[in-house]
Amino acid sequence: MVILYLLLGVALLGTLTSTIFLALTIAGTILFHREARRARLSQPASGEMPPVSVLKPVHGPEAQLKENIESFFRQDYPAYEILIAADTEDDAALTVAREVSSRYPQIPCRILVTGKPPWPNPPAYCFYRMTEVAAHEILVTSDSDVEVAPDYLKEVVAPLLDPKIGMVTCLYRGKNAAGFWSGMTALGMSVEMTAGVLVANMLEGMNFGLGPTIAVKKEAVARIGGYAVLGDYFANDYMIGNLIAKAGYRVVLSHHVIDHVVSQTFRKMWNSQLRWAKSTRYSRPKGHFGSGLIFAVPFGVLGFVSASLLGRLDWGLWLLATACVNRLIETWMVGWTVVRDPVARQWPWLYLIRDLLGFVIWLTSYTATRAVWRSSNYELRKDKIVLRETAKTAATKP
Repeated sequence: MVILYLLLGVALLGTLTSTIFLALTIAGTILFHREARRARLSQPASGEMPPVSVLKPVHGPEAQLKENIESFFRQDYPAYEILIAADTEDDAALTVAREVSSRYPQIPCRILVTGKPPWPNPPAYCFYRMTEVAAHEILVTSDSDVEVAPDYLKEVVAPLLDPKIGMVTCLYRGKNAAGFWSGMTALGMSVEMTAGVLVANMLEGMNFGLGPTIAVKKEAVARIGGYAVLGDYFANDYMIGNLIAKAGYRVVLSHHVIDHVVSQTFRKMWNSQLRWAKSTRYSRPKGHFGSGLIFAVPFGVLGFVSASLLGRLDWGLWLLATACVNRLIETWMVGWTVVRDPVARQWPWLYLIRDLLGFVIWLTSYTATRAVWRSSNYELRKDKIVLRETAKTAATKP
């Protein structure tokens, strides 16, 4: 009986904290829309925009890779180049990149083969190599699984005209290119991840980056010691923003939203979600621990079960209904009004499942120090990589 009352107390606490988080999310959403309107009114003319180097690492065939790459060649922007890099010459993604670039001869494009990364973090090394040959002072780094609109460069680069701003990052909506589990990841990107960023931006400002897009000044990268200082960090996107903010520059959140294409089996979904959770656990340990209290559905279920066993079905139904309404409001406010994810508008109830899944992943993030990304296994210590093992090196072990 005592245990049931303790569980009910935990459910009540979780209901309270998740409700507070919902209120903060609504406030963060209002702030985002207000700043977006202000940014659109002050958008500079095309003639004022500086030339840009787009840095895009690729790694093997991915869902919608051709469309993703091509979207960067269709930018409504006066002057920019695209650098595409892979570890090896035989990477299948380079064939796609060359085919796409051949159809846009008016856009300067260079293909690089960087070789085996000598650093624990391969993307950081790839950006380092591309920065060495980049022609322009503004760098826009972007993942290969991102698709963008024609006004993308214009909107994410514009804030960098302010000399006090050193870096810009932007939100992304998940775009499901496969089945149910990809949909869970995509909806989590659109709602859970976005809600956390909006609240962080409102409470403390941006002091981190989001990997799918980071626009940065070369001088700001140089000020922190270049991409070399990121070579040992697991969450290099978080750290570049953190270090640039500490160097005295402002880091800002763009009002532009991009598509993050997701195509995953259950195993890939689990590994990627766990990798992100561990990344947050090591880069922002206190914030990650506290994030366990922002989920709503797990506490609603706990409240329903414990209250029912105590003979108070009415309490249990109230707690469960409160949790479900909480997540439906968050799904609409963030998933639809901010990132315009059609799934969040048409099937918001799916986020109830995603909220449960997110809580399980959060719990699991505390169970091991290893993480999986692409074809590599990583062992982590605090926020750094102490061991990177590829499938090839694992196979040669005695």
